Amino acid sequence: MSTPLLTLLALLGFAANSLLCRAALSGGAARSIDAGSFTLVRLASGALVLALLLRLRRGGRGATGHGSWASALALFVYAAGFSFAYVRIGAGVGALLLFGCVQLTMLAAGLARGERPRALEWAGLAVALAGLAGLTLPGASAPDALGAGLMAAAGVAWGVYSLRGRGSTDPLAATAGNFVRSVPLALGLVMLAFAPHLSPKGLLLAVTSGALASGVGYSLWYAALPHLSSARAAVVQLCVPVIAAVGAVLLLGEPLTQRLLLGGTALLAGVLLSLRAKQRPMTAKP
Repeated sequence: MSTPLLTLLALLGFAANSLLCRAALSGGAARSIDAGSFTLVRLASGALVLALLLRLRRGGRGATGHGSWASALALFVYAAGFSFAYVRIGAGVGALLLFGCVQLTMLAAGLARGERPRALEWAGLAVALAGLAGLTLPGASAPDALGAGLMAAAGVAWGVYSLRGRGSTDPLAATAGNFVRSVPLALGLVMLAFAPHLSPKGLLLAVTSGALASGVGYSLWYAALPHLSSARAAVVQLCVPVIAAVGAVLLLGEPLTQRLLLGGTALLAGVLLSLRAKQRPMTAKP
């Protein structure tokens, strides 16, 4: 399979997570599954698919011994925040908030490590923050504050998870191990949850999110990644919230508000500006 096709399918899978989760968890009391059960089923089905893929690739060796509990905790916090947020906010604004907070977390980590951004990077960061503020500031079309906060926490957790995985020599194996470790954490969440609810439709959506959009999606992404430069990989991920937002309008009937359009555009433009500035080589001074 060609690298462009692998990349496209992986990005579609990542965007589908938002659409599947929102489809399962919208509807108030009539929703098809509760957020805790969705988190458990998603992580468990993703762990199963990733472990099977790893076993097939390694000829019998599974996910045991890979990953870490710290990374699994970050993965669990992301997945739980993601699910509980989508009870309260739409898929379009949720995907943009998630993506923005992931990128801002990684930029903040760079600053904490002593990186010194250029003026263009600072400008991009300012534009991205303005877009993020525009998405969440109070107003008639503002997303639910608690839902937005939960998605922001999910984005921070995914940013931490991504930072922890940067030095991995076998990211697919590490991801499989982290998914396996996250399952008992999600099981504990379900045991603490009040009146869990699970219907056949909700189960199908959660399994699809975990097994296909997450498990297969990550395997396709890691297959494409060696053939992409780090700069191109970072830029193409800008497509994910755009695909999710368009899918939310076309498939879930969510409104395309002026706030979503302007705030999302500013957020993505700011992140792209920062990425382009970071990729530009420094000119040596005499």
